[in-house]
Amino acid sequence: MAYTPARRDPKAPPVRINLLSDTQTRPTAGMREAMARAEVGDEQVGDDPSVNLLCDRVADLMGKEAAVFLPSGTMCNVTATLVHCRPGDEILAHVSAHIIAREGGAHAALGGFQITPLQGADGKFTPDTFRAALHPRTRYQPPQTLVSAEQTANIGGGTVWKKADLDEVVAIAKANGLATHMDGARLLNATVATGISARDMTAGWDSAWIDFSKGLGAPIGAVLAGTRDFIDEVWRWKQRLGGSMRQAGICAAACTYALDHHVDRLAEDHANARALARGLSQIRGIEVQEPETNLVFFKPDGAGIGAGDMVAALNRQGIQIAVMEGRIRACTHLDVTAAMIEETVGLVREIARKV
Repeated sequence: MAYTPARRDPKAPPVRINLLSDTQTRPTAGMREAMARAEVGDEQVGDDPSVNLLCDRVADLMGKEAAVFLPSGTMCNVTATLVHCRPGDEILAHVSAHIIAREGGAHAALGGFQITPLQGADGKFTPDTFRAALHPRTRYQPPQTLVSAEQTANIGGGTVWKKADLDEVVAIAKANGLATHMDGARLLNATVATGISARDMTAGWDSAWIDFSKGLGAPIGAVLAGTRDFIDEVWRWKQRLGGSMRQAGICAAACTYALDHHVDRLAEDHANARALARGLSQIRGIEVQEPETNLVFFKPDGAGIGAGDMVAALNRQGIQIAVMEGRIRACTHLDVTAAMIEETVGLVREIARKV
């Protein structure tokens, strides 16, 4: 098994339409200009004004006391659990959550935590499921110290947690002595889709973060927010894990630019996702999950072609897309246009017709 990602085959057709992930976005001209003009300093000693500005913006956006700039969303999740929990503690999260399925076992490897998977449709567990998973505090079972929710739920189909369910999970957690953590990889997709502000969406959650390298289009970075004491402890782990940077203002400026220019436009990604789902659903044998945000999951098996074969055929046509959990996932973002969506639907129809 090779862990190093394989470089793209130079003989492969050039990628014309990239639906692989919203992490595939390239900085826009305006973002590159903002990065070039960024005022910088040494972030590791608190002396980068662009980083400080971004952290203050995000803390205010989410109604938290403080925030910290980190290289990735994974580091946001890892540092958060390392602060909230102690070795041997139990974390509760949906079975398909990033912290279980997409972060290489970091929480067990670095913190010695046990993550209990909760079941639930569309990547979300219900408050009742959470309540039923709680157990008495005895020496026979690990202390349950943290519950995590992923907004939006990636493997669930980019689905959005209802505000009432988030609030109820918080209430149950507080009543039972658990801290709460929101994985906000696509949090602003959820706020744009619902009209609920990030401050209201994360109200009551002890920690929450925003990923800027997904739909917001920045090349790197995420910001984790919480109380001042919590963020102070995160800084200790940020240093230990090598996430403390130098002139990071160049990257932070891209994130601030994204807050100013790329949030409202997420609605375009959602519209393109709906158009893609609508077009795919009109192809006989294609089973499509109706998207709530910018992720479209579909299965072509009913058309007589497996997901892997469909992806390979699309790749040969210059369309980059992925198989995830047995389904094909298409992700819309700022580098995907309505015309690209129309072309993709046409190519899927043509491939299915030739089977």
